[in-house]
Amino acid sequence: MNNTELVQSAYECFGKGDITGLIATLAEDIEWTVPEIENAPFAGSRTGKAAVGEFFTQLVEAEDMTRFEPLEFIAEGDKVVVLGESEATVRSTGKTYQTDWVHVFHVHDGKIKEFQEFFDNAAATRAFQKTAAAI
Repeated sequence: MNNTELVQSAYECFGKGDITGLIATLAEDIEWTVPEIENAPFAGSRTGKAAVGEFFTQLVEAEDMTRFEPLEFIAEGDKVVVLGESEATVRSTGKTYQTDWVHVFHVHDGKIKEFQEFFDNAAATRAFQKTAAAI
C-alpha cells in the first residue's frame, strides 16, 4: 500500500465510523494537531493513539458532521496533502458551519506519523459560541 492509499484507507474508515480501523493506520507515537477552537474539547495537539482515539470520541460528541468530503490527494515523498470540504452542526449550540480544509499527513514505515489540519477555525469558533442569556 502506498502513502496515498494508506491515507485514503483512513478516510474510508472515518466515513464508515470505524475509528478502530482508522487508529490502526497510525504510528504509536502519532502527532495529531487541530487548530484551536474556543469551547471545542477536541481542538489542539495530541500525541499517541489513545489520545487520537479520545479526539474522535470528543469530535463525535461535539459535532454532527453532515458533510465531510476529501476532494484531492497530493503526494510527494512521505507527505500526503488532502484538500476537502465539510459541514458540521455543533450539538451544544445548534449552529452550523462550513469550511474548506487542508490535511497534511507525514507517513513513516507504512503508518501515519503526523497529522495537521488547517480550516476556518474562526467559523468553527463562532459555531461553538453559546449565545449569552438575556437578563
